[in-house]
Amino acid sequence: MNFYDQHFIQKALDQQFAFIKLRTENHILTLALNRPEKKNALHPHMVNEITFALQFAKQNKDIWAVVIEAAGDVFCSGADLKAFMGDVGEFESSIPKPRGEILIGELFNKVHKPIITKVEGDVFAGGFFFLAGANYVLCNEDVKLGLPEVKRGLFPFQVMAALLEIMPRRKVLDWCLRGYNLGVIDAFQNGLVTHITTPTSIDITLNALLDEIKANSPTAIRLGLEALDTIHPKESQHKYLMDMLRKAVMSKDGQEGLKAFKEKREPIWTGE
Repeated sequence: MNFYDQHFIQKALDQQFAFIKLRTENHILTLALNRPEKKNALHPHMVNEITFALQFAKQNKDIWAVVIEAAGDVFCSGADLKAFMGDVGEFESSIPKPRGEILIGELFNKVHKPIITKVEGDVFAGGFFFLAGANYVLCNEDVKLGLPEVKRGLFPFQVMAALLEIMPRRKVLDWCLRGYNLGVIDAFQNGLVTHITTPTSIDITLNALLDEIKANSPTAIRLGLEALDTIHPKESQHKYLMDMLRKAVMSKDGQEGLKAFKEKREPIWTGE
């Protein structure tokens, strides 16, 4: 995961970010998705900034764990398809383009530090990378967890692959094929959520978990996660799945689904 020069990475906290916020305290890096006006939809440059922050966490020995959270009432609504199709808009960020194509499904296991995702808002579509890629997921009990892609003429290709790493195959396929909202208790029982919380308990649970992690050797943990990444790599699948997503977006059903969603009507499928 060397998308940026190490010298530049060391100045991460001095950078200007357009879509995220970073802070460090007591060996913890907190990465906040900060695009609440767009429901934290994943803009291509937002993915660049997240990659930059995670590379900083990997290279900085003073960072022992990463917490991912989000501003607003939606944790992440998935990919900003309009931006990924080329309409990126205007933004101010000091983070340059990375070396090579970033595949978000491959990022998290490359950090080699414990990752905790703190979910206080609804999660849809590509937002599940932040849950599937984490070691721990703290989720408030009233959160909506949805995979609506098939209702838009698309399919959660990469998300499916990420979910299959931690959830039963039939449950993942049923969720992808029917596109419903999964309850938090169901998500917990199927391994996606590790801790069910409330707005008043989530920070208490988070701090207790971080205290337990920090009581152990950060070197041993780092080497253990590096070993897991080596014996169970995930690089082989995500490029192909990204290409399949592009194929679905450009299909007639994909274009009709996105148009119908924008126009707030039922889509007319043709099977093409």
